Amino acid sequence: MNRKSIVAIAAVAVLAVACDYQRNNTIKQKDVRLDDEYVYGVHPDSAAAQTKKTYTAKPENEARAAKIREKLYGATGAIAQGN
Repeated sequence: MNRKSIVAIAAVAVLAVACDYQRNNTIKQKDVRLDDEYVYGVHPDSAAAQTKKTYTAKPENEARAAKIREKLYGATGAIAQGN
């Protein structure tokens, strides 16, 4: 066999192994929070209890976020692309 055929066979073998990499790179383990309503909600199709929490809006936080945005992106609100 010449070098080209050995390299081709090795490349095919590496590609074949790489295709199954993520499928084999998992751990099968028991979900300890399987029946926890806080995490999964009362039904598999319902929203979790932790996502139902709402917070009151604070205007001072909006003003602070606007100042941070202006500092990061400038007055135009766009990121400079450079030359």
